[in-house]
Amino acid sequence: MPFKAPPTPKCPKCGKSVYHAEARVVGDISFHKECYKCSMCNKMLDSTNSNLHENVLYCKTCHGRKFGPKGYGFGGGAAGLSMDTGSQFEQ
Repeated sequence: MPFKAPPTPKCPKCGKSVYHAEARVVGDISFHKECYKCSMCNKMLDSTNSNLHENVLYCKTCHGRKFGPKGYGFGGGAAGLSMDTGSQFEQ
């Protein structure tokens, strides 16, 4: 009976096997050290500034930009705020 190595987890970013010595683990997903960077700005991540959204890594800043709240008070400016009811068009 030939030797069969146990299966190793695959990195979702590059698709290659991730060995224990080079793994960066988020939840139950393993990444290579080189692959453990933000998918938007390519900033190298660590455990304090990483966010995982649908198996894609983001830094906290890019995750907030892409998935954070939007609208008035969140960088949208006053363009989204309107007090007009349209009463000047009624007859």
